Amino acid sequence: MRKIHRVCPELQACLISILLIALACPGAFAEQAFIAPASLARVGTVDERFQSYNVEMIEVTGGRFWKPYGSSTSDGPSDLYEYRPPTDLTNARLRKLAAALSPAYMRVSGTWANATYFADSESAPPEPPHGFNGVLSQQQWRGVVNFSQAVGAQIVTSFAVSPGTRDAAGIWSPHQTRRFLDYTSSVGGRVAAAEFMNEPNLFATGVAPTGYGAAAYGRDFKIFRSFVKENFPEIFILGPGTVGETTSASDLLVASGHGGVDAVSYHHYGTLSERCRGTSSPEAALSEEWFSRTDQTLASYRLLRDKFEPGKPIWLTETAAAACGGNRRDATFLDTFRYLDQLGRLAKAGVQVVMHNTLAASDYGLINEKTLAPRPNYWGALLWRQLMGSTVLDSGLPIQTGLHVYAHCQPRMRGGVSLLVINTNSNAPRALTLASASERYTLDAANLQDGTVRLNGRTLDLGVKDDLPRIGGVQTAAGALTFAPTTITFVAIPAAANSACQ
Repeated sequence: MRKIHRVCPELQACLISILLIALACPGAFAEQAFIAPASLARVGTVDERFQSYNVEMIEVTGGRFWKPYGSSTSDGPSDLYEYRPPTDLTNARLRKLAAALSPAYMRVSGTWANATYFADSESAPPEPPHGFNGVLSQQQWRGVVNFSQAVGAQIVTSFAVSPGTRDAAGIWSPHQTRRFLDYTSSVGGRVAAAEFMNEPNLFATGVAPTGYGAAAYGRDFKIFRSFVKENFPEIFILGPGTVGETTSASDLLVASGHGGVDAVSYHHYGTLSERCRGTSSPEAALSEEWFSRTDQTLASYRLLRDKFEPGKPIWLTETAAAACGGNRRDATFLDTFRYLDQLGRLAKAGVQVVMHNTLAASDYGLINEKTLAPRPNYWGALLWRQLMGSTVLDSGLPIQTGLHVYAHCQPRMRGGVSLLVINTNSNAPRALTLASASERYTLDAANLQDGTVRLNGRTLDLGVKDDLPRIGGVQTAAGALTFAPTTITFVAIPAAANSACQ
């Protein structure tokens, strides 16, 4: 006990109290765990831009994107797409909301980027040239560059690979990519990282040539890599950027050649949306099976990384609850459990960057694309940005049914620790005993499928001038903390004095 006293007098007193209570009442802590924030061990670090997001290329150019849902579920797959105009990246509210999540990466890519022509003009021609399906004007791309600089988000992208980028033999040429990157530099922009193409295992939807496979991809990727390393060596090359099963990803990594990528990238969706005839239910959205799907996908890609690119970092460059624009409930508080749990799991597992799809498009956007009102996931993202730093700690508690606890160093707070405590149980509260005083930030909603969320009982919303509300915690003394059913709580312990957080 003398040794403990030297490390943390509060911890000694708390341990003595717990011991006395436990002796008097042996079953008192059956549903309660003890955390000493000062002694939580460091397990790794993540990129300072760990929490990031996607802006689809079709948002920039305008075009046919995922059609909004009608009044009934039966109309989901009847017509997948609907025209949408380009997103106004100069909008002050959108910029203010995005800036609050910085530093971040913004990935401008998606399926449509595989066949987008970069125009050599301020305005887009009325029709794309042969071999392309869309057009990106200089003015539109300059808007992306200006937005990224204004909100503190570095650009990640991918490039066109459609027939219009190829010679008579069907071999990819870097001509379009050179013009695109040269223009980016000329307007003061910078591409921080790039995948060669979006989801190369879906060649048909990616509009690659007929019969395109791993061998052709490997040939083209090597051309791309040589071009980038020679002309734009500052760009971090990601790949393969595949989605779903990993057999094709393995073939693509083999074809790319050993050492072809600077980081292994992949995409993950827990399911397909009802637009694409996916099947899932709100009842399953808090199940351990649902949360663990992100672990299963990562495990597969980690095996590929270890085999073909040992030691390279792993980036998740596109993810959401459901592909094809998301399900209706992905815009509600119910999906915030998945969103924040996924961040906690992947940070602890060593994934360096997680890019949510999207910032402000379709049902899975952090922000409503029509009103630009923050959705529950946005408020979860804001709290993560403010409270969870880049140093990842071991909470000492394994993931268990109904209670998930993650720990990070608190950003900009020397020695500070933050916990993310997720109670997915719909009936029972859970409890933790902390050895230190803390500040509590609890998210909940009147109904799990509400589009609004409360922080410590107060509904979160923007002010009259689109000002973000003050994000304040509730002061709590050391000792037992109770977490109500279906709540998400960040617990900040600024005076933890954790040596890993100095």
